[in-house]
Amino acid sequence: MTKQKTFYFDDLHVGMEASFAKTVTEADINAFAEVSGDKNPVHLDAAYAAKTMFKERIAHGMLSAGYISAVFGMEMPGPGAIYISQTLNFKAPVKIGDTVVAKVKVVELYPEKKRARFECVCSVSDKPVVVGEAMLMVPLRPAA
Repeated sequence: MTKQKTFYFDDLHVGMEASFAKTVTEADINAFAEVSGDKNPVHLDAAYAAKTMFKERIAHGMLSAGYISAVFGMEMPGPGAIYISQTLNFKAPVKIGDTVVAKVKVVELYPEKKRARFECVCSVSDKPVVVGEAMLMVPLRPAA
C-alpha cells in the first residue's frame, strides 16, 4: 500500500491541479440510489428513461459531483481538508459506461483563513458535464 500524499495549505499555489477518473457502472448508479434514497426512474428504469429526453438511463448528477469530493479527499489537498462550500452546474448527462474525469484547480488562496478556492470540472470525453467552484479549509503543516 502506498502512503497517502497530503498537501497542506503551505504546499498549495494557484494553478495546481489534480484529478480522479471513474467509469460509471450500472452497479454504481444502483448503489448511489440506495445510499442517497434518490430512486428517480430516469436512473433506474430503462423503459421509463427511454421515454425521456435522454432516451436511456443516466447517472445521478450528484454521483458525478461526488467524484470532485474524491479528488479533494484523496488527491489534493487530501486527508484533513474540510469542504466549506460547493457550487454545481449540470451541463450534460452521464450514461452507463461513460468515464468521468473530475479535475480541480486552485484558483485563489486565502492565507488569513487557511482556505482555498478551486475550479471544478467533471468531463466525459473532454466535454464538461458538471462545472462549479469549491471552497475548502486546508490545514497548515504540523510543527515538527
